[in-house]
Amino acid sequence: MKELLVSIERGGERIPLGFIRGEGSADARFAYSDTWLCDPASAPISLSLPLQEAPFTPAQTKAYFDGLLPEGFTRSTVAQWMHVDDGDYLSILHGLGRECLGALCITEEGEDPQASYEKITREQVRELAAEGASKSAEIVTSTHLSLTGASGKVGLYFDAPTGGWYLPRGTAPSTHIVKQSHIRLDAIVTNERLSLLTAARCGIPVSGSFIVNTGGGAEHEVLFATARYDRFFPAAPKRISGLPSPQRLHQEDFAQALGIPASMKYEKEPRGYLREMFALLRRASGNPITDQLRLWDLLVFNWLLGNTDAHVKNFSLLYSPDLRRVRLAPAYDLVSTAAYRQSTREMAFYIGGALLLDDVTEDAFRQAARDVGLGERMAMRRFDEMCRRFKPALHESAEELIAAGYNKAAELEGRILQSGGIAKRS
Repeated sequence: MKELLVSIERGGERIPLGFIRGEGSADARFAYSDTWLCDPASAPISLSLPLQEAPFTPAQTKAYFDGLLPEGFTRSTVAQWMHVDDGDYLSILHGLGRECLGALCITEEGEDPQASYEKITREQVRELAAEGASKSAEIVTSTHLSLTGASGKVGLYFDAPTGGWYLPRGTAPSTHIVKQSHIRLDAIVTNERLSLLTAARCGIPVSGSFIVNTGGGAEHEVLFATARYDRFFPAAPKRISGLPSPQRLHQEDFAQALGIPASMKYEKEPRGYLREMFALLRRASGNPITDQLRLWDLLVFNWLLGNTDAHVKNFSLLYSPDLRRVRLAPAYDLVSTAAYRQSTREMAFYIGGALLLDDVTEDAFRQAARDVGLGERMAMRRFDEMCRRFKPALHESAEELIAAGYNKAAELEGRILQSGGIAKRS
């Protein structure tokens, strides 16, 4: 019988809250501990896992905890290095669960890994840029770090005063998620930076980000760094290896909150994902009106941008430090996939009954507003405003990147205008 201890950080302290028990991944069940259930300050770790005495089913357990793990090449590579099957999420979770997205920590009971930061050289950062996903998978394994998604990414600590990068060891928290350029998608780093700058200019809350140039700015020499919105520095932070250490904030993506397995993150058949997302915000958000409007704006923006990879794991909820309040998290993983001919034209979920990017129209958004319970007049007024702001914001963002030496931004701007939903508004 395998048994993993699930802890959560609250106020900078790691607090045990439950266990995952089972012979393996097929029958593993999560249950809250009696101590956590009796604690007046306790709260659920997921909207899909409410406080209860009975263990959750293997399906419920897997939908949430498997959703903490990387996917695709990174997951397969990590599994190979760990000598386990890539479908054995329980073993992979044990290997990577010390530093997850959000505030959870997964260990064996009695295991107390020491936290430290290990300085990495500029050459090592350059190597990370050059070698891509295979190098990131190596770092993920060696640092016991779990980040969701299929792209090559690692969690690193960035010391802004010195510009130095550090590997977090043990339970040391990272401050940034760092991604590599994609070998099949040219200028993907510039694309994501352009997309996030444009979103910010359109009034969408986004995480801070920047391009890490390890050489002359060539594609194999750049990385994309995003500040973690689930980390913050308190007024008097603890120090690890002489560096101020951030505290963790809990978060979960919409797939976890809705109990949707990662394997079903794309809505291939009409299941009402969009309706469920808005209903979740009405039910759980600390400010449901504002968060629903923010989500609506982001949907319109993703269509204009031509982002067909905006699936339910690319929208998240952020919890307050006491776990009592939930809000829509800042936008992340914004990329114009439509700028690449080889990418699918299918959106990640249905919008007003339409799935293909080219079939999503103003009328589809009008229907979507009715489907999700938004006032149609208000929703379409925001739709028109986002359409009006998009082109100037895209152009200003491209100009900013060109001035910084990333000339591919000009070409990307043109490709977005030709292939994204904005082409329908021209």
